[in-house]
Amino acid sequence: MENMTLSDIAAAVQAGGVGVSVVGDPGVVTVSGTSCDSRTVRPGDLFVCKGAAFKPAFLAGALERGAVAYLCDETHAAELSSVAPGMPALVVSDLRRAMALSSAAAFGHPDRDLPVIGITGTKGKTTAAYMLRSIVEAAHGEGSCGIMGTVETYDGADETPSRNTTPEPPDLWRHLANARNAGLAALVMEVSSQALKYDRTLGVELAAGCFLNIGLDHISPVEHADFEDYFTSKLKIFSQSRVAVVNLDSDHADRVLEAARTSERTVTFGIRRPDADVWADGLEASEDGVSFTMHLHGGVQRISLPFPGEFSVSDALCAASCAELMGIGAEKIARGLEATRVPGRMEFYRSADRQLTVVVDYAHNGLAFESLLSSIAGTFGDARTIAVFGAVGGKARERRYELPEVAARYVDYVILTADDPWTEDPADICREMERALPEGFPHEIVVDREAAAARAFELAKERRSVVLLLAKGHEAYQLTKEGFVPCASDRELARRGVAAHDRERAENAQL
Repeated sequence: MENMTLSDIAAAVQAGGVGVSVVGDPGVVTVSGTSCDSRTVRPGDLFVCKGAAFKPAFLAGALERGAVAYLCDETHAAELSSVAPGMPALVVSDLRRAMALSSAAAFGHPDRDLPVIGITGTKGKTTAAYMLRSIVEAAHGEGSCGIMGTVETYDGADETPSRNTTPEPPDLWRHLANARNAGLAALVMEVSSQALKYDRTLGVELAAGCFLNIGLDHISPVEHADFEDYFTSKLKIFSQSRVAVVNLDSDHADRVLEAARTSERTVTFGIRRPDADVWADGLEASEDGVSFTMHLHGGVQRISLPFPGEFSVSDALCAASCAELMGIGAEKIARGLEATRVPGRMEFYRSADRQLTVVVDYAHNGLAFESLLSSIAGTFGDARTIAVFGAVGGKARERRYELPEVAARYVDYVILTADDPWTEDPADICREMERALPEGFPHEIVVDREAAAARAFELAKERRSVVLLLAKGHEAYQLTKEGFVPCASDRELARRGVAAHDRERAENAQL
């Protein structure tokens, strides 16, 4: 990668349609990266002054850590020039677009040297991403595929838990550069609607952009104003994809296919859809997962997934479609799919006597609840099902009535609890959800999540049961008024519940 000067960065920003003014002499400043967090600035970075809570002191801290220039919007230019007099700067008309364009240029467009796969959808992004990662590693070896998503980020150099599904451009492009420099075979990334709407992924050339599905979610004053804004944002993925990968089973599939025409090529997938390029039939469900026959451009392969439900088959078809585009054969696709494990997604924990099954899943919207709970009901028909879940505070208010309504159709008992209440009282959220349950439906409110899980396990002692711990998955924190507060993850709660069940059965057997 050639060293970029600040003049080169300014030219790239301007070429992207953003107005830019240069302060100081940019020709003598060499830029090696970008950052929007003063705590993580590296020598040679262009520091991006962004955010409603930005303080001039952040720029001073960035300069102390070795930033060589800064980028800001026109509103803050005068104030920041007094913090760093004489420091070269780019003053831009659109900070978000400029941040993405400058980051792509500073890190040398690593996406041009690395297959990058982007996946969007209301549900299934994480599972499909991990499935594709597992396939790539089955073909190229462990550690050969990078990932950016809700659970973690791995780029060949760093492996860290994620805070955002899709990171801000300076972090995103740094991860892409690390993946290129590490010689990874590919990188798969979840692409959120917020990332597309606010240009976090602007400039990333996707070898394939995948559209899984669309449902009502993320509608709030701080996310998307309405469904149209949400849907339109997601469809933007095709504007930066060489190949569009489309689920024919999605709602509004015709509109998705129309938007996909902006890509050079479209590949389709679907269940029992011989008209698709990649399709599945012969689905057979069991308590251990689902098996199916995959039809891949004329070839046939039998696959067994360690996950339940048709929605898992759909995610697998998406991953298989991308893998085939990358030249990976059907046998390695099958091997990778069957070996997939996703932290906090459709994880099953079973007692030794098989009388207790705990399902940990990140399902947190109506579409995901419908898919998961209908599958569990169809597979564990003779077991009592107990669902533990809540709804987030401050956004996505539709979940407060959708989730209880869907759950009541498929489970026997509901325990409403806390789930990232943020600025709201979790008890108020639970009571609001309670009103959405059918009159007389068996339920209770246990605000403390650990206590709610314990109550579910207590109820599960009465007969063969499935306990569903929903919406938190791998997360080991609650977002509250006090910020992020550590807590036991649903995975840990599941392990505790099964271990306690096994101990009690063993003790009873000795009596």
